[in-house]
Amino acid sequence: MPHKSFNKGVLAFAVASAMSLSSFAYADVVIGVAGPMTGGNAAFGEQLWRGAEQAVADINAAGGINGEKIKLVKADDACEPKQAVAVANRLVDSDKAVAVVGHFCSSSTMPASEVYDEAGIISITPASTNPQVTERGLTGEFRMCGRDDQQGVVAGDYIVDTLKAKKVAVIHDKDTYGQGLADATKMELNKRGVKEVLYEGLTRGEKDFNALVTKIRSTGAEVVYFGGLHAEAGPLVRQMREQGVTAKFVSGDGIVTDEFVGTAGGAQYAKGVLMTFGADPRQIPDGKAVIEKFRANGYEPEGYTLYSYASIQTIAAAFAGAKSTEGAKASAWLKANPVSTVMGKKEFDAKGDLKVSDYVMYEWDDAGKYKQL
Repeated sequence: MPHKSFNKGVLAFAVASAMSLSSFAYADVVIGVAGPMTGGNAAFGEQLWRGAEQAVADINAAGGINGEKIKLVKADDACEPKQAVAVANRLVDSDKAVAVVGHFCSSSTMPASEVYDEAGIISITPASTNPQVTERGLTGEFRMCGRDDQQGVVAGDYIVDTLKAKKVAVIHDKDTYGQGLADATKMELNKRGVKEVLYEGLTRGEKDFNALVTKIRSTGAEVVYFGGLHAEAGPLVRQMREQGVTAKFVSGDGIVTDEFVGTAGGAQYAKGVLMTFGADPRQIPDGKAVIEKFRANGYEPEGYTLYSYASIQTIAAAFAGAKSTEGAKASAWLKANPVSTVMGKKEFDAKGDLKVSDYVMYEWDDAGKYKQL
């Protein structure tokens, strides 16, 4: 009898110890960062990773979240929907992530967010602008950026009011983001009385757009609006200029990387290109110290870098405020409370969208840099 009791005691101790060790092993708050870490849009993946990495370093140095340190896990979706689903499942099942910053492309964010929602974890996309990202009733899906139906209005109004264009060619890349943004801009143009002279799609990954440029030239377009990413926008604008098409080139936040200049063949081709993007976060006083830290390390926090940093801050605030890493609790807290970030105070509505969108127009200059107009 004593012998059996001893065995039970040992067994109970062993189980308790194992549970304790297990809890200790997973004490870190694991957050995934998902986006195109390789491929033609890897520049954006780097922006997401750099922003998240610096935010985690700063938050951990200040004590972490509820006394626990954050551990980042990188997930490469290459802006491919099937790959996005695969890495989402890996983040949930293998990495035990309790939150995700990502994805970048709307076509990746939408299927991946279904995985996160089923797992009950919170996710914040710094960059996916398609309205359907937050229109599907998912509990824990948020975005740190605006929506295409907001961005398209700004672009359409600028084309009509400032550029005074009557002939506009609308081109898109057939992707969830690119076509969605092009359609939102076209809708605003039509609403303002401008009917597009051409509406056509190209294929992501292509580089030879000369046949399309010939078609654009035949329409006499004064403005070419492109919904898509820099990998296609660059060659398109270069080939337009090489064929003597002088129409103003306007695009969206998918070209907000210095790599746009390289894909265009140099600053001489990028010069004068217009794009919509949120008000430059590098000009917001709240982020001054962080921006200086990035620059001191030789990195310019362009594009979505600070959006990613702010996304990590938002997740940390939600977990701290809810006193839990449970997605439902963190989500409820976030929809009821403002968050202070490097991009200023952010508030979210019941869908997970920002209550305030701040899209403005930018122009690329002859030095290959974009500046807010």
